[in-house]
Amino acid sequence: MMDIKSYAQEIAFKARTVAGVLATINTQRKNDWLLASAARLLDNSSKIIDANHLDLENASSFSLSSSQIDRLTITPKRLADMSRSLVEIAGLKDPIGRVLEGGFRPNGLQVLKVGVPLGVLFFIYESRPNVTTDAAALSFKSGNAIILRGGKEALNTNKVLVEILQDELLKLGLPLDAVQIVQIPDREVVGELLQKSHLIDLVIPRGGKDLIKRVSAEAKMPVMKHYDGNCHVYVESSADLEMAVKILVNSKCQRPGVCNAAESLLVDEKIAKVALPIFYKALSEKGVEVRGCPLSCAIVPELKKATENDYYEEFLELIISVKVVSDTTAAICHINQFGSRHTDVIVTSRLDVSEQFIKGVDSSAVIVNASSRFNDGGQLGLGAEIGISTDKYHARGPCGLNELTSYKYVILGNGEIRLD
Repeated sequence: MMDIKSYAQEIAFKARTVAGVLATINTQRKNDWLLASAARLLDNSSKIIDANHLDLENASSFSLSSSQIDRLTITPKRLADMSRSLVEIAGLKDPIGRVLEGGFRPNGLQVLKVGVPLGVLFFIYESRPNVTTDAAALSFKSGNAIILRGGKEALNTNKVLVEILQDELLKLGLPLDAVQIVQIPDREVVGELLQKSHLIDLVIPRGGKDLIKRVSAEAKMPVMKHYDGNCHVYVESSADLEMAVKILVNSKCQRPGVCNAAESLLVDEKIAKVALPIFYKALSEKGVEVRGCPLSCAIVPELKKATENDYYEEFLELIISVKVVSDTTAAICHINQFGSRHTDVIVTSRLDVSEQFIKGVDSSAVIVNASSRFNDGGQLGLGAEIGISTDKYHARGPCGLNELTSYKYVILGNGEIRLD
């Protein structure tokens, strides 16, 4: 039996050892690996999907929900998206070495603030194997080593994906340990790695609230996280109802099991009697269970009665809560009280109202007249994301290349000395 402590120490030490090398690799070599890996994913599609089928066959033994099984599944389209994401990341500007600020001091010194890697990332995530390649690609392009710990439900798929990525690292003469996967499903390994702040610079948990709470409580290094994706769609009184229906249905129903899916609908009381029956019909036709406040239920008797806990809930299924609010100020107050500071949407035709909403809602992303599903690294031009942070330090919102970097000051002189 493998010693858990020794195993954790070994992989963390390997990652730390190569981190210094990764910080010096030029952009062309990074992009060569990304493009080669993108092609290899497609070339090995049968092998990847066969491994994924094995994970899906085992899904029942893990008591996965329908949304979890959806996240676990790799289809040919999703595999093509995974490959395309690597190509897009290759096309992004390299954040390492970029000058964030700079200038000359009166004494002649040139002071530059320059982007640098964080070092070693420990990424813990659940049954979403497509995230494996995104995380590895973002980490490598930003000059970081990464330790991947996916859910045991996806272990077969993740092993194959990492094997393909590591094969390309070897072929191109790049450090194999730039991308490692934790091969032992034992939770004790995670606990050991969370103690290694001298080797790991940042841990990123991406999954359920229990996982993130555990990581936040145990980690000895900084944590980048969000607990919930309790996202809102607020339909203001001036909204185009046809537009609102499209945005609402897409936000809730396109992929209900993801963190940027809408979980709550707020409707201005001035239009509630007209709008709510329309919204209910559109949602119920998609199989959505709608839970409403007393006023909502009075307007649409078919609604189930919502509890206060429903307004805090991230359902991740075809369920949505509904609340009639008096105005935009009330909507903002409701979102800031019950929401999770993830993604919140307003549908309105008034510029002043949209500006009020943008300023008032304390979320990592505020969207005007578009679906909540657009709060996604790929959709926002980041190529991909390693997660969405609802923290305010050091990164917020979708975390791509730039959010996986820090900076250092570079001071260039010509013999200057300090006299005072």
